[in-house]
Amino acid sequence: MKKLVFATNNQHKLNEIKSILGNKFNILGLKEFGIDYDIPETGKNLAENAFIKSNFIFTKFAVDVFSDDTGLEIDALNGRPGVYSARYAGEDGDSEANIKKVLAEMKHKFNRKARFRTVISLIIDGKEHQFDGIVEGVITDTKKGDSGFGYDPIFMPDNYEETFAEMSNNEKNKISHRALATKKLIEFLNKK
Repeated sequence: MKKLVFATNNQHKLNEIKSILGNKFNILGLKEFGIDYDIPETGKNLAENAFIKSNFIFTKFAVDVFSDDTGLEIDALNGRPGVYSARYAGEDGDSEANIKKVLAEMKHKFNRKARFRTVISLIIDGKEHQFDGIVEGVITDTKKGDSGFGYDPIFMPDNYEETFAEMSNNEKNKISHRALATKKLIEFLNKK
C-alpha cells in the first residue's frame, strides 16, 4: 500500500480524503509527524498555498506528500472570500463567524452564484504536480443542515436541492470540489 502524507491537521479534511481514496493508500496526517501547528499560508492564491504546504513537508521529511487549499468564491463579492476563506472573519478560523460574515455581506445581493475551488499540490519523487476541482452553486439565504464543515451549510451545488451540509458524506464525496481534485490525483497516482 502506497504511503502518502496529507499535509493537514484538519481532521475533517483528513477523514474526507481517506473516505474518497479508500484503501488504496495509507494516508498519514501531520500529527503522525509531530506537527500540531498550521503551516503558514502566505500565497496569493490557492495554488501557491497548496504548494507552500506540500513543499514544507517534502523539504523537512523527504516524503511523498500532498496538500490542498480550498476557497469559496462568490461572484457578488468579487471572488471573496477566496484564498482567505478559512480566516475570512478573523485569524482564529471560526467557521460560524465566517458563515455569519458571508451571509451578512450577501443579505441584499441578487446574484448568489458561487463556486468551491480546491487545488491539490502533490510532490512525489521530488516533482510537483497540481490538480484542481471546481463545483458551481449558490449561496443560500440561511444555514441548512448540520453535516460537513466550513461553508457547507450555506453552499448548494448546481442541480441539487440540498446544501453540502444536508447531504450524506458519501453523496458529497461524489460531487465535491475536493472529490473532483482528488479523482485527478488518484488517476495520476494509478498511472505511476
